Amino acid sequence: MKTTMAAKDELTRAFHETQSFRWDPHKGFTLASGAKSPFYVDCRSLMAHPASRRLVGTLAYEALAGVAIDCLGGLEIGAISIATTISDFGYSASPRRDWRTFVVRKQVKDHGLGKLIEGAVRPGDRALIVDDVLTSGGSLLKAVAAAREAGLIVNQALVIVDRKEQDGRACVEKEGISLISLLTIDDLMRQQPARA
Repeated sequence: MKTTMAAKDELTRAFHETQSFRWDPHKGFTLASGAKSPFYVDCRSLMAHPASRRLVGTLAYEALAGVAIDCLGGLEIGAISIATTISDFGYSASPRRDWRTFVVRKQVKDHGLGKLIEGAVRPGDRALIVDDVLTSGGSLLKAVAAAREAGLIVNQALVIVDRKEQDGRACVEKEGISLISLLTIDDLMRQQPARA
């Protein structure tokens, strides 16, 4: 298995190679919240590549050593590939981790069982909430609230990239959540390719 530092470096390079990270200090990019940022981080594009998913699985598995969880998931749709990747990697690794997955819908279904959370969860399960990017922490905390409402015990969260903006980490930790980030915006900036 790769060392954590080597895997982090490879994942950082993957963001650049897949054009899943962009930096524009002049025009910037509009975020989902409407705020502007000089950084654009696209984990959906990153997770479309199997080599990138393998790196995310590797780093998450190592980061979760010693963390007791039964299941992991987060808000649709971004968290689906992340949770599945980590779960699959954990199941094939040694020691094997049998982490079930779930997804939190953005709104309750208006048909069938009308569930907000889909997947293999039971009240009392220790859940890890995953998200692609941490900015303000709003989407992650929405998933935390839904999971707790469903009776899951949520004390842990994991994101691929912490943008280190809008006090996201502080907002999440204020809710009693221990946050793991596989990378930060600083990691992505350190490996910026030379501009032509």
